[in-house]
Amino acid sequence: MTEAQKTKKFGIDASRHELIVGAWRLPLPQSRTLRITLGAALLFGGILGFLPVLGFWMVPLGLIVLSHDLAFVRRQRRKLSVWWARKRQTP
Repeated sequence: MTEAQKTKKFGIDASRHELIVGAWRLPLPQSRTLRITLGAALLFGGILGFLPVLGFWMVPLGLIVLSHDLAFVRRQRRKLSVWWARKRQTP
């Protein structure tokens, strides 16, 4: 495992098909259709986050899973990442 992979805190490891959330590494399905279905289900569950068990934490997780396969979602996620990094650097 390279040093960059060890320090990665959030995202997808495309070579190993794993979702990285902090110290957790969750395997993703190999099938593109199943990944898109999983991402859409997480988004839908996140929208219903006011209900018990479901939560708003599911929305960003669903977007990350979808960004692995959908270019539009990937571009929006990168724009958000750049915006967030610039906002944190500003005093």
